[in-house]
Amino acid sequence: MSYNRTAINLQANTPIQIGRRNAYHQAGHAAAIYLGNQQKQLPAVHFQIIITPQERDARQTARITRKPGKYTAKVEGGRLIQSLPLSFAEATRHVSPSEQEQYRCAFEADVINLLAESLAEAKYVALRDDEIFNANLVYLGVLQFYGGNSDLKMITEYMECFIPDRTERKQKLAELFLEAYSFINKQSNWSAITALAEFIRTESQSIIPCEDLISLLESLSIQATGHHSKNQANTIYR
Repeated sequence: MSYNRTAINLQANTPIQIGRRNAYHQAGHAAAIYLGNQQKQLPAVHFQIIITPQERDARQTARITRKPGKYTAKVEGGRLIQSLPLSFAEATRHVSPSEQEQYRCAFEADVINLLAESLAEAKYVALRDDEIFNANLVYLGVLQFYGGNSDLKMITEYMECFIPDRTERKQKLAELFLEAYSFINKQSNWSAITALAEFIRTESQSIIPCEDLISLLESLSIQATGHHSKNQANTIYR
């Protein structure tokens, strides 16, 4: 599917509205893809945010109609492992130990970045409602209430490919969940997510390109840390 980078606010009298929960959800994912992967010294990867009109619930109407002025944002791309093999073990059987380690790190990073989406939305809701946000209260299963159904499905596919044993898989997923939680809860990362969420809400283009997102996240990183982040890759992999 292709998109044109054109203004989507075609009706001057109808302001674009992107919900804050949706904005934080996508900001958490985008920040994890760029800042999280960078902190792990993983290659940069292409991603962008697509903004489209929000549609009414198909269960409530026989026709799909759009809600005037209401839009939804969605991160497109950003996965280090774009096509999952049938088995991680089989896919890495003939490669060197260092290549196996790189592949494992990529697998884990993709899962963490998917978890970061719903965790960012959950933290926003907790702060908005003056509630406590911690890993004991926001456990893996509750992420389905924060736009995480599709994320959890993808994570399940990753983990079943990654670790065949159910007990080991559950333990590893718990570890990755805590890593995602730590990323979201780090103050400099959360400041970047908050600023990016507000940027998404005020964007008037149908696509926020990768270059714009990286530029913003880099500037936010400089503000938070006082120095440029160390980008380990000059190439953005598509």
